[in-house]
Amino acid sequence: MSIRRFLGPYQHLSNSIFIIFFARMVNSAGHFVMPFMVMFLRDKIGLNPEQTGYYMMLAAFAYVPGSIAGGKLADILGRKRIFILFQSLAACSFIPCAFLESSMLIPWLLILSSFFSGAAGPANSAMVADLTKSTNRKEAYSLLYMGHNLGFAIGPLAAGFLYRNYLPWIFIGDAFTSFVSIFLVAKFIPETKPDLEKKEIHEELSHNEHAETGSFIAALLKRPVLCIFMLMIALYSFIYVQHHFTLPLQLEEVFGEKDASYYGMIMTTNALTVVFCTTLVTHLTLKLKPIFCVGLGGLFYGIGFGMLFGINHFYLYILSTFIWTLGEILVSTNGMAFVANNTPVSHRGRFNAIFPIIAEAGHAVGPYLTGKYLLSHSLRSVWRLAFFGSLSVACLLFLLQMMESMRSPEINREQEQI
Repeated sequence: MSIRRFLGPYQHLSNSIFIIFFARMVNSAGHFVMPFMVMFLRDKIGLNPEQTGYYMMLAAFAYVPGSIAGGKLADILGRKRIFILFQSLAACSFIPCAFLESSMLIPWLLILSSFFSGAAGPANSAMVADLTKSTNRKEAYSLLYMGHNLGFAIGPLAAGFLYRNYLPWIFIGDAFTSFVSIFLVAKFIPETKPDLEKKEIHEELSHNEHAETGSFIAALLKRPVLCIFMLMIALYSFIYVQHHFTLPLQLEEVFGEKDASYYGMIMTTNALTVVFCTTLVTHLTLKLKPIFCVGLGGLFYGIGFGMLFGINHFYLYILSTFIWTLGEILVSTNGMAFVANNTPVSHRGRFNAIFPIIAEAGHAVGPYLTGKYLLSHSLRSVWRLAFFGSLSVACLLFLLQMMESMRSPEINREQEQI
């Protein structure tokens, strides 16, 4: 009980959400393999940069069909069994890698693991939506986001030590932590897939969560606001990925040989801000609508990334990171809550499969398109585009919020008539 009081806005969440929180934290803490995949393929197997990029691309692409298949199966067969099945297969794919040394089988096993991880993801996300309501989803997604980052703050440090000294253990360790998280879910979380034939299930749902009988596309098209929202999130991700692409280039240009250490400090600032500020941000925005909070996140993106256009002192880069990380917290914790609040209960697995794919579209094409842009423009001009792009997306989201607010009274009247 004391832990719950310490966690503030999360104290009224169910025990199942706390179990998933610990499961995600453990799983993220053991996320050893994928962060070091590039180094492993180049240093240990001997692939050239082009070949390394090819296998990395295949691993990224393998996630997509896995996610789509897993989302469909989660809606048909249940969340828990699909998560356990595919997360176990993903973990098992790592174990042979520990004993294959520099075999070319390893890249293909990693690609296979990416496929299985993609299939497990929607079931896990749908499980969270099943265990929450529109009134407490912000808190739930905030807690789980913090758990992921707490674990990930530890994982790469441990993986770096293992990679240099005990290489096989990065595969065994990743598999082991996956099995621990699977055990927590298998032991303490019941099957959450709702029985749609029970009347009381429908009475507990908001209007936009009512079951649909058609296909995923038909259900999505009935939710134009959600379609627009997903597009806005993709634009956000295009802006956000610049901290991985344009920011390191600018640090090299401004600080020379100190660029790597400075970038590491910026990433540490990002992680610490997430860990220490997520609960506070959630508490301060608890009564605000998720879509409004996502728009608010765009304002922090605009300020944080926009100020990179004209700064040269490193302490201002740290301040910029703190500001845009607050935007990251708002967008990450509220984005999934808004999607869950607008997803039909019958299609939760499929919606939770497609949303991350759309959201990651900006991450996928951002570096390529920015690289093209930089052929004829300066590095700093990217941040001017990020500033105006973030503010534009934020304004569109505020407009969507106004439209939703005007539409809500009509929906309430329709429900009362029914």
